[in-house]
Amino acid sequence: MRIRIAALTAVAALSLGAAACTQAEQEQAEADASAAGEKAGDIASQAGEVIEAGAMKAAQATEEVAGNAADRLEDNQAEAAAEGRPGAVNPATDERVPAN
Repeated sequence: MRIRIAALTAVAALSLGAAACTQAEQEQAEADASAAGEKAGDIASQAGEVIEAGAMKAAQATEEVAGNAADRLEDNQAEAAAEGRPGAVNPATDERVPAN
């Protein structure tokens, strides 16, 4: 995406430069195209970082929710195993409570 934006900006600027009448105008148009391409690349890079940061935050939130769920399930299984409920697994030993 970053390359595409920079390329489109450079092509547009070079197209304008090709229509310039004098050598000085052409050189200025090329310099403007180069600067525009660099600016577009910088903006695309920043946008990529924002997207990546958002994905990181989403992954961290998912990890936290999954960890909380695992803790609750472990507590429930520990309680069920301590009560001797058939099928429960004691998290400390990984042993299943046998059926009566």
